[in-house]
Amino acid sequence: MAEPPRRSRRRAFPALAALAVLAGTPACADRPVSPLPVRPPTPAASTVGAAAPPTPAVSGTSTGTLPAPSPPARSRTARPPASASTPLPSACLGAVRYDLVLAETELALLKSLCFATGGVLRIRGIGPGLVTVDRADLVSRSYEAGVVDIRFVRTGTVVVTIPQDGRTYPITVVVV
Repeated sequence: MAEPPRRSRRRAFPALAALAVLAGTPACADRPVSPLPVRPPTPAASTVGAAAPPTPAVSGTSTGTLPAPSPPARSRTARPPASASTPLPSACLGAVRYDLVLAETELALLKSLCFATGGVLRIRGIGPGLVTVDRADLVSRSYEAGVVDIRFVRTGTVVVTIPQDGRTYPITVVVV
């Protein structure tokens, strides 16, 4: 009887060693496990006067399915958002990020913008400290790697000034 070539034994050895190691390892748990009990969320403070649904009893040793979670209770905010109380003007962009790439934009043509509170004007391709605003109390600014982010945090009118090629271009931003 012919003996198999040595190469095939060398290739088979790591696979056999891995099987021997795996066969000798015990299972992760010695006993069967069951799912943990889940309680539905407690009613919110705004629904204290309303009758709460009864809490189902859940056994710790149950292996059946868990009850479906109930939807979270709605809470009232002290001040409704601007979009809920009054509609935005049709020319207003809303609370979005507007990217202004200076290498691709003719700033002389951009006179004004409109954002909802929370909107961001992102100016790409400018150095640190070059972009200015006239109302710093209405914005939050940050700079990183040639990008200026101006987040409009309060309603009002802000004039953003951007220098380019020896001229300064003011952009009036209305925040609603």
